[in-house]
Amino acid sequence: MPRVIDYSIYLVTDHHYLQGRDFLTCVEQALAGGVTLLQLREKTTTPEEFEQLARQVKKLADSYNVPLIINDNVELARAVGAAGVHIGQGDWALERARTVLGPEAVIGVSAHTVEEALKAQCGGADYLGVGAVFPTGSKADADVLGLDSLRAICAAVQLPVVGIGGITPANYARVRQQGAVGCAMIAGILGAADIKQRVQDIKKGDGKE
Repeated sequence: MPRVIDYSIYLVTDHHYLQGRDFLTCVEQALAGGVTLLQLREKTTTPEEFEQLARQVKKLADSYNVPLIINDNVELARAVGAAGVHIGQGDWALERARTVLGPEAVIGVSAHTVEEALKAQCGGADYLGVGAVFPTGSKADADVLGLDSLRAICAAVQLPVVGIGGITPANYARVRQQGAVGCAMIAGILGAADIKQRVQDIKKGDGKE
């Protein structure tokens, strides 16, 4: 069985929200604030840059005892010893990812409907990323599901469900109230002037923007 994962505050990286700040410094600030799970997702890097970054981020995450998930790239996840991988509906087949990474890996799958969620559950996914819950600038073409659809997916499956898309300290609790075990955030964390404080605010649930 895969290791026990705390999905509650799940940081997904995107350097575009850092406004020129150093990537690794910002990631470390988030880890110091209390991020519980980290996904490396950088869509505009070269494969060589992405691998180098993955190795640096893995070392940093290990120092905080936070599992690292790699977006899409199953082979890289294996190469750097990441905890697992997150795949979308159009990425590597779930079964193939499991074959490559083995039974201990944490494999997340994006789901937008109850049907997709149930298919991923049957295929052996460890958790689901469901969204976009709210409008989001990080994926402009994403359909907004809303809280009702999130709640329906949470009720339909036995897997941990992580809400993603437009989540901020102000709406974090509402997402969790639908049955999600955690929230994945990009701009909601990395867009903050004080990243460490932002994560601490989310952890406290004080609703500060």
